[in-house]
Amino acid sequence: MFNSYASNTLKYDPELCINCGMCSTVCPHRVFSPDEKIAQLTNPKACMECGACQLNCPTKAIKVDSGVGCASAMMLAAIKGQKEATCGCDSPC
Repeated sequence: MFNSYASNTLKYDPELCINCGMCSTVCPHRVFSPDEKIAQLTNPKACMECGACQLNCPTKAIKVDSGVGCASAMMLAAIKGQKEATCGCDSPC
């Protein structure tokens, strides 16, 4: 069963997790943490939807629409030369 979070498109199916640690290694915002049996989703609202976890998950236990949300806002701000990104979330990007 997939859990989804209102603030982003992140979906995680712990039943598919093999605890390889890739998600916690590649996530820039520490959304996942390694645990004894499976990765723990410790900070789902911090997900900026960059897609690194999904790309590196060998079992496809993680799905996220990359290119939306804070990651997209940060890239767009950099391209436009803006000093700050606005992504519409409650926390800074």
